[in-house]
This record gives sequence, C-alpha cells and structure tokens, in this order.
Amino acid sequence: MRRRSAFLGTALASATTAVLVLSGCAPSSTQEVSVRTVELGIPDENYSLDALIAAAQEEGPLVVSDTTGKIVDIAAAFEAEYGIPTTGTKLTGQEQVEIATREAQAGAVRTDVLLMTASEAAVADLIPQEVVTTWMPPDLVDEVPAEFQEPLMVTQEPMLIAYNADAYPDGCPVDNIWQLTAGPFSDRFVTPDPLLYAYQTSWYNQMEENHDTEVADAFEAEYGAPLETEEESATAEWVKRLAESKPLVTNDDDDSAAAVGAPGQEDPFIGIMSAAKFRDNAEKGYALAICSGLDPWAGLAYTKAGVIATGTASPNAAKLFIRYMLTEAGIGPQVADGKISTNTTVSIPADEPSGVAEVWDEILVFDSASLESDYFRAQDWADFWRLHHR
Repeated sequence: MRRRSAFLGTALASATTAVLVLSGCAPSSTQEVSVRTVELGIPDENYSLDALIAAAQEEGPLVVSDTTGKIVDIAAAFEAEYGIPTTGTKLTGQEQVEIATREAQAGAVRTDVLLMTASEAAVADLIPQEVVTTWMPPDLVDEVPAEFQEPLMVTQEPMLIAYNADAYPDGCPVDNIWQLTAGPFSDRFVTPDPLLYAYQTSWYNQMEENHDTEVADAFEAEYGAPLETEEESATAEWVKRLAESKPLVTNDDDDSAAAVGAPGQEDPFIGIMSAAKFRDNAEKGYALAICSGLDPWAGLAYTKAGVIATGTASPNAAKLFIRYMLTEAGIGPQVADGKISTNTTVSIPADEPSGVAEVWDEILVFDSASLESDYFRAQDWADFWRLHHR
C-alpha cells in the first residue's frame, strides 16, 4: 500500500507521526534509514560487568522512563541493588518521543534511559538523528535473539483479542477476524484508537507487509471464495471493513477491559487489550479470556526498545540499567503482567494472569525489520482509518 489520502494535511496524533513535526521531517514510505550507534561510556572491548558497575557507580543520578507505572518500583530496586540514585517516570509513547527530542535540541538531557513502545520512532527517527542510541550488553548476546539486538528490544508486548467467558462459556463466539467486520459482533468490537496508538497502525502495516496472504486465506476460509477487492491488499480491505463497521474506539485499556470482561453483561463486546488487563479477573471479578483459535491470530505483540539519550551525563549507569532490564530482576515485574522478555532465559511465570504463554504460537509477532516502514507509513494508515471510520 502506497496511498496518500486527502487527509495528509491534518494534525498528527500518534507517537510516530508526532515526532515528524518535532524533527522537521515529512512522512515518506520510500525513505530508508539505517541504525547508527553512538559509543557512550566504557567501550565494549574493555567491557566486563564488574567494570561497568564500577564506572556506573562513579556517576551521578539517573532518570529512566517507561510507559508502565511499574518503572517506579523497578528504578527503586535498581537503586537498592547498585547504590545509584534512580528515578522512574511513567510517560506515554508520544511524551517519550517529544521529551527525548526537545531535551536533545536544548542540550539539556534529563531523561537518560527510555523504554519506548514507540519503537518505530526510535528506529526510524531518534536513533538516526543521534537523539538516542542503542546498546547491547556484550555478555548477553547469546541470550537475546539477533533480531532484537540492533536496535535493542527489551520486551515483546502482547495485545490480546478477548471475550467474556461468563457470557460465552463454550468459548470465543467468533473464530475468524473477518467476523469482526460483519455479522453479530461487527458492532460489538472494541479497539484502541488507531489515531492515538502507534502499535495499531503498525499492526496493520505488519499484517500487510508480512502476513497479507494469511489475511486473504482467512477470508476464503470464512466465505468459501477468494477475496475480491479494489484495495491494494487483503489487509487494507479488512481494515476498511473494520472501520466501516464502527467498532467502539477507546483511548484506555481499562475501558476496553470493562466493555469485554465486566460481570453481568448479556451482550458483552469482544475486544483487543494488553495482557496486563487480565489482572482484572482477580481484582474486579472480570471474566476475560483469550479468543484462542481465532483465524489467523488471537492477538499481536509489538516490541519495546531500550535506548539511551546520547547527551546523558551518566552513560555507564544508563548502560547498566539497560542490562538490568534484560535480567529477571529488572524485567520480572513486567513479565508478571504478560510481557515477554527478549532474553530467552527469562520465563513467563506460571501464574501470569492472561495465559499468553499457552497461545504464543497464535500471536502475530512484530518483525523488527519492518519498523522503519511502520513509522513512515503510520500516517497513511491513520488517514485510511479516518476515511472509513466516519
């Protein structure tokens, strides 16, 4: 899909498009960039964990940001472990992009480490401009798959299609994603707003670039005939039909979880939400369950980049924190909510509330090689959604 709709002059809402305004770039689906790194702190040829710790403890305080509030406790645990004063701050993906850019432009970096769900913006804009850099701990290269190392991704973040198990005790009432665009559930599907959340437009782009045949096959499985469309892909046709069916669009996972899982509903929604929301089953009496068996996927998993501000005054402490987030001690509180560490030695706890480990082979996992395309085509997908969701 190489479309340019009539809405290209509109305000940019997602994190990936917001950074284009800040950096003065224009979105282009043909632009190519490459990952560049800036060497900070002790060089890798002199690396050892002991040497990094010693250098880090000679530096000043550290500020780290993430899109989850658990970063506050993680920062406190890191400080207790290494004696480095560390403050954790929760920011949205868009806020992270804006803060990293503005602090770099001002030459006054206060946020040293960013764990960015807007990994598209990190890969395609912030790293090439040397606003931030990526670093892979040399002693963990055998534990993290190569596709997550450059740039470094610290987690995969599942977004699961869920239903209400109390209302539908026999299982998910749909078994094909095309049933979300027509039929009884076409007006009872809840989705995060694609105009606000970059992972939504990236999801569409990842489907089209890497899995369009599966989307087309799912159509044929549902309707018994091949898809005929004037759009440029089966994915574009699915997105168009989904938008035209007027799903309930939310800007908060709490709203999505309530629409699907809250008790006492006769006709609850089906919806997509983070694995962390399945905690509400125990905390609020919800009945969220994964739509296992949904053709072709029961959800998606986007990636979170771990990057360091190139202007940091504490480069070794920042590198130590990045390494900490690749260990069970650092990432454990997030793995407990269903996030998947890219370190293959860190397992998902047996009591993780969603059960995502049991359906991992049913999840569309984002391909890091497509992140640049996800970024440069985000506004096209947002405009396409806006055109049909009227």
